[in-house]
Amino acid sequence: MKKVVCVHTAMALVEPLTKIFREYLPEVKLNHIADDSLIQEVIANNKVTPAVKRRLLSYYMTAADSGADVVFNCCSSVGDIADLGNEIAPIPVFRIDYPMAVKAVNSAKRIGVISTLPTTLEPTCRLLLNAAKQEGKEVELVEGLADGAFAAGQSGDGETHDRLIAEAAANIADKVDLFVLAQGSMARMEQKLSELTGKPVLSSPVSGVKGLREFLKL
Repeated sequence: MKKVVCVHTAMALVEPLTKIFREYLPEVKLNHIADDSLIQEVIANNKVTPAVKRRLLSYYMTAADSGADVVFNCCSSVGDIADLGNEIAPIPVFRIDYPMAVKAVNSAKRIGVISTLPTTLEPTCRLLLNAAKQEGKEVELVEGLADGAFAAGQSGDGETHDRLIAEAAANIADKVDLFVLAQGSMARMEQKLSELTGKPVLSSPVSGVKGLREFLKL
């Protein structure tokens, strides 16, 4: 049986991903490493600090030491560190948002990137540009920051969280052909935004797990 360790910088996706794995990848042994101090430090410094980088890399190594076959990196804000981990860790580090990015660049040229954190926009855009280069595509990215939505979600104010995301998407809808939701925690808005804007909307949790299943050849 393959073993997957999900590495989280927040708690929001632990339970939803457990359910998604149970549905789409039940044949793996699943464990989680979650440290919500990581995203708090990223937000406070508006960047991935050296300390966050060191701790993440240590978690990847811990996953390998535990017998994992692959790390499933669940936070897009630290995607660049996941890429580094994939180079130096003894097991693969698979980004939750990678399959979404590949699908996006193969589906549209004008892509709206919606995020609830400014620290997620840059790594997500970089991932999309790298995916486009890999796939031989040209894309135009339009950023939409739902400022304040992350804090609202963390405080339990789901209504404000969703409203701010909807407003951010509506503001750029006429400039794009497709939206990607930069954070897995935004997946709940996928259908709502598609109905609101009339544009396709992609999110990462389900597509990421399906992509991992293909990666593991299961």
